[in-house]
Amino acid sequence: MDFFVESLPIYLNGAWYTLLITVGGCALAFVISMVVGVVGTLRNVLARVVALAYVEVFRGVAALVLMFWLFYALPLLTGYRLEPVLAAILALGLNVGAYGAENVRGAINAVPRGQYEAGIALNFEPVQRMRLVILPQAWAQMLPTFGNLIIELMKGSAVVSLIAVSDLTFVAQQMRTFSGQTLLAFLGALVMYFVIAQVFQFLMRLAERRANRRLGRDLDKPLFRRAASATGGTSKGGEP
Repeated sequence: MDFFVESLPIYLNGAWYTLLITVGGCALAFVISMVVGVVGTLRNVLARVVALAYVEVFRGVAALVLMFWLFYALPLLTGYRLEPVLAAILALGLNVGAYGAENVRGAINAVPRGQYEAGIALNFEPVQRMRLVILPQAWAQMLPTFGNLIIELMKGSAVVSLIAVSDLTFVAQQMRTFSGQTLLAFLGALVMYFVIAQVFQFLMRLAERRANRRLGRDLDKPLFRRAASATGGTSKGGEP
């Protein structure tokens, strides 16, 4: 117990860098996902080819190798070295953004064709149809996968210690070296990663609940899901 009490400030500092990289990477991945995903649904063949090229390239490149390239190889080409945290955010955001783009594209394509026709009947321009009709419905379908991608990005951020970012993994390695307490050092990191993951999961469930409520469905859906019985469960009010 003394080990955790004394090392807590150091772990919290590592957690701050993990959160910073996770939030920064998620922000970049979200922007990329929305832009590339929407472009991938356009009728313009060239636009779809560009979106597909991005997805295939960055899904096929390991985030760790991309991070090494941005941090070590890019300065040889440009003469400018990125900060380690920025290199980590770019690598993780570009990689996860490719997966997110496919999530967005699939969710948009899953919206019934009748919704597009309803937007046309209302004399909406293409941008208005996408913003007011299609995306609000697709958004609720995107969120569960986005939640998984956020957790994967957070866990993937553990590799940033390889470019000397003082994240949780880096802190755990340092504590193991200095204290010789291998079990306790990595146990502290495991607990911190778990807590961070639970916070993100809770926030994503809130977002899912709000998105479904705006669409008028799943209003009584609990934040923490419980498995239904094999014969089917009922709510408090007796409704199936």
